[in-house]
Amino acid sequence: MAPTSTPQTPFGRVLTAMVTPLTADGALDIDGAQRLATHLVDAGNDGLVLNGTTGESPTTSDAEKTELIRAVLDAVGDRAHIVAGVGTNDTRHSIELARAAEAAGAHGLLTVTPYYNKPPQEGLYRHFTAIADSTGLPVMVYDIPGRSGVPINTETLVRLGEHPRIVANKDAKGDLGRASWAIARSDLAWYSGDDMLNLPLLSVGAVGFVSVVGHLVTPELRALLEAHLSGDVQKATEIHQRLLPVFTGMFRTQGVITTKAALDRLGLPGGPLRLPLVELSAEETVQLTIDLAAGGVQLQSTDFTTA
Repeated sequence: MAPTSTPQTPFGRVLTAMVTPLTADGALDIDGAQRLATHLVDAGNDGLVLNGTTGESPTTSDAEKTELIRAVLDAVGDRAHIVAGVGTNDTRHSIELARAAEAAGAHGLLTVTPYYNKPPQEGLYRHFTAIADSTGLPVMVYDIPGRSGVPINTETLVRLGEHPRIVANKDAKGDLGRASWAIARSDLAWYSGDDMLNLPLLSVGAVGFVSVVGHLVTPELRALLEAHLSGDVQKATEIHQRLLPVFTGMFRTQGVITTKAALDRLGLPGGPLRLPLVELSAEETVQLTIDLAAGGVQLQSTDFTTA
């Protein structure tokens, strides 16, 4: 049974875009995935996004995606919203993944803007609505032009928000002005998809986060959110500023790479990467350690410890 949601927070407030743990030989690590998911929910996440870019979706098979959803649901599905990434640049394939995720028991869908083929706005609209029409699950669209090459324009977001099952947007556009207009003109629940902008997006109407750094600092993200909701702007700002080294360090290179490196040093499941992603160099690992320590995360510990 899915956790309780509201129209304002259809997927909860603090979600981590979870990595996909792999075994030493590169296979799906189901036990590790369940342990990591349990750890993240215990830390304060009320949702997890599976099979997104941070979950190495470009290099996991459809069968692995379904297996991961089922495993995580078994572990934490009664305590957290399990949102399945199903977006590809092929609408038919995305619909297949959406139906498979629904059959596996996912509570919602994340659908990224089609990448590489650069569709026009009408193509985006038809792509997202076709996916939303294919299941009974609520949908979060994912606007990340830095990866996809095409932004979802405000007018398109407003149109998409009229669909009864398109209920949220994950915003990684990095444009607070356009976010402000889209939030004001639609009923979409807005989630920050850019950790550096978590607090600024809250200030213009976002309801929560889909975070990468949540692997490491979920309690701090929740404290930031609760401070903002209670009107304690100073406290929220102080937490944001303390976390700046974490935000910076985790995205000096691709976020999956840094996340798995950090998890390994903390004794948490992550495992190797699949090509074309590669492990951090020794120099990059030193820099990550310095960055995270400045934000209160000590990698030399094998415990989930933050200052």
